[in-house]
Amino acid sequence: MVKVMAFGTFDLLHKGHIHFLKRASSFGDLVVVVARDKTVKEVKGSFPIESEVERFNNVKKLGFVSKAILGNLGDKYKVIEDEKPDIICLGYDQVAFTQNLEEKIKKLGLSVKIIRLEPYKPDIYKSSFLKSASYRKT
Repeated sequence: MVKVMAFGTFDLLHKGHIHFLKRASSFGDLVVVVARDKTVKEVKGSFPIESEVERFNNVKKLGFVSKAILGNLGDKYKVIEDEKPDIICLGYDQVAFTQNLEEKIKKLGLSVKIIRLEPYKPDIYKSSFLKSASYRKT
């Protein structure tokens, strides 16, 4: 079977995340890499609302996810080397660690197809909207 990998924070798991992950799973067995709290802080400037353990458990519970793992705190590409996916699915707005991704994968001696997936109602289902104080009041 084809092994597919997807990465993300998945804080406050919502319909946009679920759409992304279901779409990724349509390509094969889905391995989801959940970002570590420390990595999220480095990339986004603040810690996620939910801990990495909560986010990991929420992703792991999704019936269409074959495997969930926490990201590597050191080498962010180590999980790719370890899991050897056939396909990596990226979110429509995913930028962290995607620059020169094809080159980094080639250096690992792997051949991986990279697919950027379309958004699902990004004007409604985006974590930054869901986290805003005004949105949480509704």
